[in-house]
Amino acid sequence: MDKIDIEYQSPEEIKAFQERKLQETLLYLQEHSRYYRRMFEKCEINIQKIRHIEDLVKIPFTEKKDLQLFNEDFLCCPKDKIVDYITTSGTLGDPVTFGCTENDLQRLALNEKKSFECAGLKPGSILQLMTTLDKRFMAGLAYFLGIRELGASIIRVGNGIPELQWDTIRRIKPDTILCVPSFILRLIQYAEDHGIDYRNSSVKRIIGIGEGLRDQQFNLNLLGRKIHEKWPEVQLFATYSSTEMGATFSECPYGMGGHVHPELIIVEIIGEDDLPVADGETGEVVVTTLGVEAMPLLRFRTGDMCAKVVEPCKCGRNSYRLTPLIGRKHNMIKLKGTTLYPPAINDVLDNTDYIENYVIYVQDTESGTDDVVVKVGLKQSYEQMPVNNVIKDLKDRFRARIRVAPRVEILPVKEIAGINFPAKSRKPVKFIDLRNHS
Repeated sequence: MDKIDIEYQSPEEIKAFQERKLQETLLYLQEHSRYYRRMFEKCEINIQKIRHIEDLVKIPFTEKKDLQLFNEDFLCCPKDKIVDYITTSGTLGDPVTFGCTENDLQRLALNEKKSFECAGLKPGSILQLMTTLDKRFMAGLAYFLGIRELGASIIRVGNGIPELQWDTIRRIKPDTILCVPSFILRLIQYAEDHGIDYRNSSVKRIIGIGEGLRDQQFNLNLLGRKIHEKWPEVQLFATYSSTEMGATFSECPYGMGGHVHPELIIVEIIGEDDLPVADGETGEVVVTTLGVEAMPLLRFRTGDMCAKVVEPCKCGRNSYRLTPLIGRKHNMIKLKGTTLYPPAINDVLDNTDYIENYVIYVQDTESGTDDVVVKVGLKQSYEQMPVNNVIKDLKDRFRARIRVAPRVEILPVKEIAGINFPAKSRKPVKFIDLRNHS
């Protein structure tokens, strides 16, 4: 008889399981990590006394700057055991290098297999991958490994090029596509412009990465609703992942948050006082990786803001879930007395028909508040619209959605495209923070 997946066991059994894994991880770090051994000694931490999840508060956080400054001190194995090198995307500064052993790649494969299963894939499914496998990108490799582990099929098309995506869908007939959700709108637009009957295609499931599809109440956000209105036949799944975590939290068909895999990661939600918040309250995601061989992390601050959902899911899993991300802690904006995060601004811009592309700038003001400037490029068919009319309409949309309106500037599409896609970036740059955070 197959062993019961830990996610389906009781919350008490899941917690006890994670605490055993935590003790194994602490012993491993003490023996193999120069960085954490130094931390334990400096802070006089006796790892034998860290026996419960609640005891983690006795251990300092690991931050991005620690990984940047002491990158090699985090390595827990000889370099000749590294079979793959990856880097983070550098969203909040210099990219960080991670090495993966063969065991780490197997862990990645298990993570993605479970995430794909959560989203309803099974042996025989065909997934069209619209992300890159090159440029030291962990996610693309993880998806490939996970689909193999699941026993499904994958089509490695890569990102962009709607014509190639639709030609592949026509030829191979995938039931699932995985991409950045806003690209779906480009796919739909291309299909409509070229007479492709996309609503009767083989695609029945879309897995979104890198952008949210739901709000904090688990309803589709503006982007999710727009995709659903255009393509109601497909089921939408949102995910949350990062290189540092080496894990992905995918929604199940009930769409009530990203399921955490207890054997792979411990998640804490931390408040402004650096202490855990009550379940259901918003805070910063702090992770401790389990089962990582090359570069495990202990209490790593992701900078991402969301809440933990502990009620059992209708799908039968009892492991806790994470709500959709509100934004990144360091990207929080205070605009005219209102606190918000860039995704709220993105939501308005992504769902304005006449906008082709955009970039958001935020900078300090002498009064200590934030100055936000949204620079947009207009679709060709709208380029003759009076600029003042565009700015007024866009500001009205902002006020209706987030109660305040940033400054708006109209720029040529090519100029903004050059900002969105710098030569070395793996992700589109839509938010530029010029504030002094020191």
